Amino acid sequence: MCQPQYDITFEDLNPTFLFSCEILRQETEQAHRHDFIEIGIILDGEGEFSVDDKVFPVRKGDLLLFNPGMLHQSRRINEKEPATEFYAGFSNIHFRNMEYNQILFPHRTFLLRPKEKTFLHLTRLAESMMAESRSTQPGRYFMLKSYLTQMILLLYREQAEQQNSAASGFIFESTGKKYVVEKIVDYLEDHYTEKISLDQIAQNMYLSPFYISRIFKSEVGDTPINYLINLRMEKARQLLREKPNCSVQEIALQVGYDDAYHFSKLFKKHYGNSPSQYRARNI
Repeated sequence: MCQPQYDITFEDLNPTFLFSCEILRQETEQAHRHDFIEIGIILDGEGEFSVDDKVFPVRKGDLLLFNPGMLHQSRRINEKEPATEFYAGFSNIHFRNMEYNQILFPHRTFLLRPKEKTFLHLTRLAESMMAESRSTQPGRYFMLKSYLTQMILLLYREQAEQQNSAASGFIFESTGKKYVVEKIVDYLEDHYTEKISLDQIAQNMYLSPFYISRIFKSEVGDTPINYLINLRMEKARQLLREKPNCSVQEIALQVGYDDAYHFSKLFKKHYGNSPSQYRARNI
């Protein structure tokens, strides 16, 4: 009989899920340690952590991993922008070349800043875990465990990828950028009929508005808002041809504008004709 082969663990990756929670850091917590592993993700805002009597600043996008016995404390430092923190606790894992119930990152660091692509995946998993925690569906524990397992593997793979890329000289940053831009385009395609701002896009993606604008323009050649306007104008042009009985006001509403005058000005700027003139010439 063939024996199972485990490429990263000594046995099945089968962690015991303990808890998950999301916290808005309103006050500094008591320093503490525990006998399980805890993953912490800074979803938003900024703060600082004291770990084994050393203080480290943290901000949105950072990830912390506390192995059993590590003394740690989350501190609030910014009243206007307190950190939003996600935590997941688990135990009973054994990776190759690591002690039982330990996860050791390179150089034994506990603080990482994952790539944007990985951070996006992690935040989606965190959202799923919180939604599942609030549900009463059968099999809730096993669903939470599956999300946790994905989270652990994402972190493991990124660390392995970074070590391989450092050894071979490859850089994977452009892949992460393309992924984020694709997600932004998907979001705009799905929500162009609604009111959308750059801050809304950034909040949906768990990224900063500045970062989104910079990488979107580097990959697409335009800003997200200009891309949205172009998308809306093209949709409006289609509707003007396909729905001759709809008024300009109705067309404007269907592509995300509640001000028909503003919509008409944008349309004329794009196509050289007002919506009414365009319709008259193309029907």
